Amino acid sequence: MTTEANTAVEEQEAKPLTTEEAKERALARYKVERDYFTENREAAKLMVEIGPEWQLQVQLLDIMLDAKEVIIDCVENDKPFIAGYFCNAPELFHAMDLPWYMIMETPFLAASAPYLEGDTDASVEIGMSQDLCTAIRLPIYYIETGQMPLPTVAIGLLTPCDGTPMLEQVIQHNSAWKDVPIYSCDPPYTSDERAVNYYAEELHRMADHITEHTKHTYSVDRLREVCEESNKTYSLWQEYNELRRNVPCPHGWEIGGAQAFAISQCFVAGDPRCTAWFEKLLEVGEERVAKGIGAIDRPDWEEKIRIFWFDIMPYGWVFEFMPWMEEEFGAVVVMDMFGNFPYTMIDTTSEETMYHSLAKRNLLDAPMIRQARGTAENFAGDIRRIVEDYKIDVVVWPGHMGHKDGAATVGIMRDTCRDLGVPFLHVGLDLYDKRYTSVEEVKEQTADFFRGMGLA
Repeated sequence: MTTEANTAVEEQEAKPLTTEEAKERALARYKVERDYFTENREAAKLMVEIGPEWQLQVQLLDIMLDAKEVIIDCVENDKPFIAGYFCNAPELFHAMDLPWYMIMETPFLAASAPYLEGDTDASVEIGMSQDLCTAIRLPIYYIETGQMPLPTVAIGLLTPCDGTPMLEQVIQHNSAWKDVPIYSCDPPYTSDERAVNYYAEELHRMADHITEHTKHTYSVDRLREVCEESNKTYSLWQEYNELRRNVPCPHGWEIGGAQAFAISQCFVAGDPRCTAWFEKLLEVGEERVAKGIGAIDRPDWEEKIRIFWFDIMPYGWVFEFMPWMEEEFGAVVVMDMFGNFPYTMIDTTSEETMYHSLAKRNLLDAPMIRQARGTAENFAGDIRRIVEDYKIDVVVWPGHMGHKDGAATVGIMRDTCRDLGVPFLHVGLDLYDKRYTSVEEVKEQTADFFRGMGLA
């Protein structure tokens, strides 16, 4: 794998690819990823009779795969599309009838894919530091080796950490991407009304930039329609999260957190299919609460420890760790950073009110952006609210090696938990690469912590 990576870079430097060769290389990995999730969907279909949660998995994979097929069609047939991020007001993309994919899509949504470990190694082989966040390093590797679809327009990200502007610089200087027009909204440091108004103007400029380079625009009525559908989606999410306050929590790590984030923000925001997914999620959650069913539907299992996992889920090794916590200790992730719901509903009165609401949602509410942009009190405030609202027994800050912004506030988080009388676990790991801190070591630290705190 590493040899192939070096060869790809050398070939790109020595001899520019033709347009068709570049398309073929860019889509090769993307199609492998599509096929991987297609297999997952077919497997999930076979499990639907076991429980309705599998139906939710199938619905999610249908939406994800449709989004991937649309991007493949755009590349192959020279149709306009966008590369961006979940916190770039994706409702605007949908209102403009422009498909898009997330530049960090693979580490966020496909970190269980079998080729990721090899790609992580290959990123080091082409010169990237192992200290660089894996979620940043992987898309840089895909861009530098020509393995990411080349969009019509790129929408960058300048927040919340130093890694995202670095990724934008790679896009600007890569030989294949250097002619792709890019716009990155400037995030203000403060969170007051002046900051929100400023960011709304930035979103306006972003939309104008997209229109200039794709010739796609939107009507105010179409934007309102999309935003109203998005509000339905988010309202259902909020209602479902109220169910997670229940003891026992109706679902654990598998359902309701990362999935809800992906459905609402990462594929096609403001789409009725996304709303239908949340309707089913709420229906399933209500049924489990009514029957007193917890994360594991088994008479001999009991919820004993309620966890707030204050970061991204450990996507690279989640299947090896989260089920172990549930089975071994009855420890359930009741809430996580991406399942957290602090969102602003969109005021659809006028175009300006929609932009104002979208600015607030994407500048102040979106996960990671919310916590790490601005003041350190954002970390403490979320911990305090969620611990109290969800009867949390333990707050876990996993200490992802790439989240150096959060590392600077560990003391504040620990002091907040101490004031609340809740144990605080800080590990130190890579949420994507289990070789950084082995799963066995994380398990050992977690078990010792639970026992030392008298929780097990």
